[in-house]
Amino acid sequence: MTTTATTGTTSTTSMAQALNAALRDAMDGDDQVIVFGEDVGALGGVFRVTDGLTDKFGDDRCFDTPLAEAGIVGFAVGMAMGGFRPVVEMQFDAFAYPAFEQIASHVAKTRNRTRGQVGLPLVIRIPYAGGIGGVEHHCDSSEGYYAHTPGLKVVTPATVADAYSLLREAIEDPDPVIFLEPKKLYWSKADVALPARAEPFGRAAIRRSGADATLVAYGPSVPVALEAAEAAAGEGWDLEVVDLRTIVPFDDATVVASVRRTGRCVVVSEAAGFAGVGAEVAARVQERCFHSLQAPVLRVTGFDIPYPPPMLERHHLPNVDRILDALDRLQRDDEPDTRFLGGAA
Repeated sequence: MTTTATTGTTSTTSMAQALNAALRDAMDGDDQVIVFGEDVGALGGVFRVTDGLTDKFGDDRCFDTPLAEAGIVGFAVGMAMGGFRPVVEMQFDAFAYPAFEQIASHVAKTRNRTRGQVGLPLVIRIPYAGGIGGVEHHCDSSEGYYAHTPGLKVVTPATVADAYSLLREAIEDPDPVIFLEPKKLYWSKADVALPARAEPFGRAAIRRSGADATLVAYGPSVPVALEAAEAAAGEGWDLEVVDLRTIVPFDDATVVASVRRTGRCVVVSEAAGFAGVGAEVAARVQERCFHSLQAPVLRVTGFDIPYPPPMLERHHLPNVDRILDALDRLQRDDEPDTRFLGGAA
């Protein structure tokens, strides 16, 4: 992978390159930033996000670890307590589950446990979600576990510029951040000037303005929502697309303002629908926008099943047709329909 120079010159950059540049710039600016995980050293990571970091900074600042995720995160906790800013990589989403006890019991609770005296400025990078034809344990949408754990910030970029900006902010944050990287977007490209700084944590972005309905999405679902909005324009729909950017903290203000303008809302998420982040978004919109809603809040999500084999992936993930079906349901004010859309649409 050719690393994009961070000189402020606009160039075509992939999301993987933007993440690499963010790590490189953070390590340049602070020698307490340490990167480690499985195969992140000489190999540069499975998705080459850490490519060249060991060559530039040495194997004491970017190094490989044993295949022991709980140990990786436990080690990061100790390093953060000792004054470092560790950035660790969980090679794939479901590979992080052995580390969940460390994350839920220690990473998320240390500041509260010490009455604010000990923070843990560490970042746990997790390639997540589908769209790459991967097998089980390689394509989970695990954001709900982390979002439901108080004490964690949960971040997922959908654009190249946000990938750089949000990762830099995550590394600078005084508390732990779960940084979810959409695998299928690693090779997405945009013309950006790095270093780029976008809105901070807790600020959603309106990626497309519209007046008829709001599509709320995050991470890998944002490009799908934008594609659906373009397709829906041909059917007379003027759709607004909101990219959450950070699941925790959640930007109620932007989402609520959008839905109050449009009067309709569809939440799009790859994760299983039951008890997921999409359900939380739908509940918050319903509570805050009840008197503005012209139709129920709907969800288009992954199905409530273990992740399917690669040949069935396209049927499992939210797509344009399923979002358009949800929009059709929004128009049926006189046809009550209690089906769940994605499980839900």
